[in-house]
Amino acid sequence: MDVIFESRGRIGVVTLNRPQALNALTLAMVVDIDRRLTAWADDPDIAAVVIRSAGGRAFCAGGDIRALYEAARRGDAYTHDFYREEYRLNHRIKTYPKPHIALIDGIVMGGGVGLSVHGSHRVASERSVFAMPETGIGFFPDVGGTWFLPRCPGQLGTYLGLTGARLGAADMLYGSIATHQCPSDRFESLLDDLERSSVVTEVLDRRATDAGEPPLAQHRAVIDRCFAADTGEEILRRLDREPGDWAKETAAVLRRKSPTSLKIVLRQLRLGAELPDFAAAMRLEYRLSQRCVGSHDFLEGVRAAVVDKDQAPRWEPATLAEVDDNTVAGFFAPLEEPDLDLG
Repeated sequence: MDVIFESRGRIGVVTLNRPQALNALTLAMVVDIDRRLTAWADDPDIAAVVIRSAGGRAFCAGGDIRALYEAARRGDAYTHDFYREEYRLNHRIKTYPKPHIALIDGIVMGGGVGLSVHGSHRVASERSVFAMPETGIGFFPDVGGTWFLPRCPGQLGTYLGLTGARLGAADMLYGSIATHQCPSDRFESLLDDLERSSVVTEVLDRRATDAGEPPLAQHRAVIDRCFAADTGEEILRRLDREPGDWAKETAAVLRRKSPTSLKIVLRQLRLGAELPDFAAAMRLEYRLSQRCVGSHDFLEGVRAAVVDKDQAPRWEPATLAEVDDNTVAGFFAPLEEPDLDLG
């Protein structure tokens, strides 16, 4: 079974169980999790929900990107169905009426972020690695990135969304992505404690350990100066003017990403900061997903990263200067189909 559900006392436990695939999400997994969370929300015997993973290498590395790539090439309905159901699940977690605790051990990217970051409590282990690397495959940081990234401190969310930078536990706490840190070998005893107590925050606060100093803090001033710019071109100009290797390396990272994605994501995050609620963010993301998943840069980005693995995508257009603003605006326009129904 790709997902295991169990009740432990008054705790409902979801275990992602595709360790051989880094617990990447399939459509069936998304639907099953959503149905079970819906049932547990109305179950008086369940006081809280915990989501965790098997294998130790990854909490969840994202959606099954190869399946989405193949579906996009065929032009079939899977790309509609997957994103519609995934975003509904993200919204359910964000609005869940009971404590939702994610035990994040290992890689958490893309769809795994959507399963965790919107819950009430996010516990990172010493092995946690967070990233939203979608600009590297011609996509955008979805699963609620429109909402949570602009609400990270300062310009950290813009930096994370554009660069796909990887964070460990200390930086996840610093960026408000995690709420607690706990060693992975104590997760099982932590779950035992949660079974015995009705006060989730008290248990997590008591069991939390010090993650150490966040490495990202030393670059915070540069991030806030550079990533506050309103265009990708200006962000690069500011990074190029900064002294030190870190700014130069960051600029080099950006120059390897899809230029179209960079422009879409910057617009996405600036709009996201002004949206009235999470539901509006998810409806915006559904529009973007349906436009991006069939685009040249998505197909080329997945080919280079996942299919052929040559790590040499040929972006079209190849530079930020060549990306037309009207083309970018078109990704945000209403779809011919109805907007995402969140129930």
